[in-house]
Amino acid sequence: MLNLIFSTMFLNTLTPKFYVALTGTSSLISGLILIFEWWYFKKYGTSFIEQVSLNHISPLLGGGETSNLETNSSSNTGQQQQPVTECKVWRNPLTLFRGAEYQRFTTAAGKEPLTYYDMNLSAQDHQTFFTSEYDTGKPEYDIMQMAWRERNPQARIKAAHDALEKNSECAPAMILLAEEECPTILEVEKTLKQAYKHAEITFKKSQQMQYQSPMYEALHRRDTNVLVYIKRRLAMCARKLGRTREAVKMMREVMKDFPMMNMFNIHENLIEALLELQAYADVQAVLAKYDDISLPKSATICYTAALLKARQVADKFSPDAASKRGLSTAEMNAVEAIHRAVEFNPHVPKYLLEMKSMILPPEHILKRGDSEALSYSFAQLQHWQRVEGALNLLHCTWEGTFRMIPYPLEKGHLFYPYPTCTENADRELLPSFHEVSVYPKKELPFFILFTAGLCSFTALLALLTHQYPESMGVVAKTILSWLYLPISYVLEKLEAILPSNLIQQLSRI
Repeated sequence: MLNLIFSTMFLNTLTPKFYVALTGTSSLISGLILIFEWWYFKKYGTSFIEQVSLNHISPLLGGGETSNLETNSSSNTGQQQQPVTECKVWRNPLTLFRGAEYQRFTTAAGKEPLTYYDMNLSAQDHQTFFTSEYDTGKPEYDIMQMAWRERNPQARIKAAHDALEKNSECAPAMILLAEEECPTILEVEKTLKQAYKHAEITFKKSQQMQYQSPMYEALHRRDTNVLVYIKRRLAMCARKLGRTREAVKMMREVMKDFPMMNMFNIHENLIEALLELQAYADVQAVLAKYDDISLPKSATICYTAALLKARQVADKFSPDAASKRGLSTAEMNAVEAIHRAVEFNPHVPKYLLEMKSMILPPEHILKRGDSEALSYSFAQLQHWQRVEGALNLLHCTWEGTFRMIPYPLEKGHLFYPYPTCTENADRELLPSFHEVSVYPKKELPFFILFTAGLCSFTALLALLTHQYPESMGVVAKTILSWLYLPISYVLEKLEAILPSNLIQQLSRI
């Protein structure tokens, strides 16, 4: 009871100026902590208080793991690479058919799955691949030049029919009709087969004259592009219609006859078809050829390599058992392959694990971007689901990649540093109703949020105390008296239970 009287006397002697000074000082200190935490987070990508807790306090208490951020940063000083300053957009090797697939979505959902920017890129590709200087003055090809640039689908289809009226053997016009007018894959295949007959005849004619002049060389290049494009799309039709072995055969023929046509990335179609056949040895052979340091990587290459290694251990993998006994060599190889794939494209796992909704893939993709992740996941999710335990292994290990990649991201790890322009490009390629996945998107540490809240709260208290000193003094006294009530109650109980001499000794201490 005596302690309560002394506490009340002490609170009564405090003036409003004391509370103003107290809250003002607390606000200043909180603000300084917030500024320092923010600066440290922007520079190193982690909280200073968290690092001190993990590296110094936790070991003293016997718990926690030390952060390996600095270790990774120092281990990668010898792997400095020049950052990629420009994001190149690639033609999606697994793109769908507009009339038979994209249009069905538009009819069912009332939404446009393709952006104008994406379709404009396709128009530019078609003009580049399917036209040449030799065609100048030919009415059917002049019409097709205009058709590729038309924004209205019906206008493009009408122009293609007009071109066929001028020349019934115009293969580019048939390509446009197969892509945009045919409502089913069967009709697409029928139209493309007709186009292939005419394209093959034209190709053989220009092949004999390609060395006569630069004009004929350009004509032969155009005919080659048309022939390869049609046969590749025919293979995709066969794959969609369930004739996977026939599709594999056609793709291999194209890759054998036209080994220099890497711009179409036909090997990615081949990988997907071989996975459907579960011909994993053949898939590994394709990867051995294309997963080369001198060739550009893709999500298909990296994630397929991870899938093949995960397949060897995924059915028996257990996180609890692995944490107790450690990872075996095969499991370590699988985890490293997953880390490599996730570093290349960090957007894919959320689609494969169905943590993020999927939409139809665009006609162009940005490597390492959300658009590539959508395209890969849309085609390959079934193959991950077919391998028992593969998605479980991915779920347990993919987030560990971000602890391995040093921050800032300019330092890189296994690949070139992650480009900063992917978000803007993906927003142009993907429709507005899709929430674009953004990386790196680091969450603010708890201590930054805590100090920000503490700073704001104490600043508000200082302002209120300055404006209403007497009222705030009464409020402060009331709150402190409330807080002291349980303490005084506990002390009274202790005085009643413990001997009086022990209480006196404790009070002296």
